[in-house]
Amino acid sequence: MKRYALVDLDGTITDPRPGIIGAYRHALMEMGLEAPPEEELLWVIGPPLRQSFPKLGVAEPHVEAALGHYRAFYSAGAMFNAPVYAGMPEAFAALRAAGVTLIVATSKPHVMARPILAHFGLDGHFHAIHGAELDGRNDDKGDLLAHIMAEEGVDPAEAVMIGDRKFDILAARRHGIANIGVLWGYGGEAELTEAGADRLCATPHELATMVLAKN
Repeated sequence: MKRYALVDLDGTITDPRPGIIGAYRHALMEMGLEAPPEEELLWVIGPPLRQSFPKLGVAEPHVEAALGHYRAFYSAGAMFNAPVYAGMPEAFAALRAAGVTLIVATSKPHVMARPILAHFGLDGHFHAIHGAELDGRNDDKGDLLAHIMAEEGVDPAEAVMIGDRKFDILAARRHGIANIGVLWGYGGEAELTEAGADRLCATPHELATMVLAKN
């Protein structure tokens, strides 16, 4: 059993698709660009915004402006359009009961992650909620994990990273942290396997058992 579980937010705890895609489409239209259909934007769920906007046609000098449009729309209410995956609250309760310290590790700015978790009544499960800064610091998941380990005194040998995208797995491997790739989010089995996931979890209902296993 690991003492610490570092948990991604988007695509792991909540399904942020409606809010995030809506905010991206709004930002692109505000920038005078064509907004792709929703199905063509699913890849943006996970990586930092500053990495995604240039791939959508926003010129580098205008990325911060696009980011401003996104955040204005998102913080006005779209961020709460992200239902919690069934079984996650129960998984968190089981892990806490077993003595596991839960910490959120999200590339989303922590100033947005905290109210989202509070909105859904999940914030009480977590010892700490860590995310990126609005200025881009800790956008990179590996940098974020380094920050969390320093701030919270987490021994990488006593931790497991739980997430749905390759960014979660690669960041964990960078620091020698065990990891679990979850299959109900936006990465999928192929992406997570290629990234080197230690284990794959098919449903939230299996998560606590997997984290508490000795291996």
